[in-house]
Amino acid sequence: MSYTDKMLRDDALKGKVIVVTGGGSGLGKAMTKYFLELGAQVAITSRDLEKLKTTANELETETGGKCLPLQCDVRHYEEVENMLQEVLKAFGKVDVLLNNAAGNFISPTERLSANAFDTVIDIVLKGTKNCTLAFGKHWIDTKQSATILNIVTTYAWTGSAYVVPSATAKAGVLAMTRSLAVEWAKYGIRSNAIAPGPFPTKGAWDRLLPGDLAEKFDMAKKVPLKRVGDHQELANLAAYLVSDFSAYINGDVITIDGGEWLKGAGQFNLLEAIPEELWDQLEMMIKAKKNK
Repeated sequence: MSYTDKMLRDDALKGKVIVVTGGGSGLGKAMTKYFLELGAQVAITSRDLEKLKTTANELETETGGKCLPLQCDVRHYEEVENMLQEVLKAFGKVDVLLNNAAGNFISPTERLSANAFDTVIDIVLKGTKNCTLAFGKHWIDTKQSATILNIVTTYAWTGSAYVVPSATAKAGVLAMTRSLAVEWAKYGIRSNAIAPGPFPTKGAWDRLLPGDLAEKFDMAKKVPLKRVGDHQELANLAAYLVSDFSAYINGDVITIDGGEWLKGAGQFNLLEAIPEELWDQLEMMIKAKKNK
């Protein structure tokens, strides 16, 4: 058994209809593939319809499942409402909303234009709000139990320099997740979040670490487990959280980062760089001071 193996039984999501925003590539695609393998019907959305169609055809061929590509810019509420109606027309219902669509780039904050800041806020926070509100209203009106799963990040609660728009937006999504978990539980709607650490994807990582930065800043070195995440690991966790096996989990954020954020948070974690022989010397010095 390996962490790259699939976790749930084959029919774990049978009968469920799932919408994955930003589902055409990267982690969204990986999660969508596993949902299909577990028996779900999945609608994937983004602004790039051609990419969505290519992904949908590829995943249907690989899994034998039904994947519906729908163009939708989550920044615009009317497009989200239209997308929801298309899903209902195709599948008759929707059980799960996975808010995965995101935008991010690195920059000193003072170099950002107001528009650049707004772009990230609009996709991540406003887009998540638009989808959550549209789907939530539908579920409440139709008295249907459902699940919301949001993809956030560990710096949603710590903050992070050089990605301030993303940190700001993800913090808002995390607050929304926890707030609605309480408010909408009475309607049978669960809200949870996943905070992934380094899970390299072609598109996002090319933007975040362009050129040779990926080599200079080896993300695996920041992780106590000394590796980055495998996409199947995230797909396993997401599938569990949208399945009925997690029916008593509500309002939580699950971190999956190999201990990365805790390593960065600990005040003395940098002492990891001290070699064994120096520790021996330090121990002798401390003992000498105690004996004085």
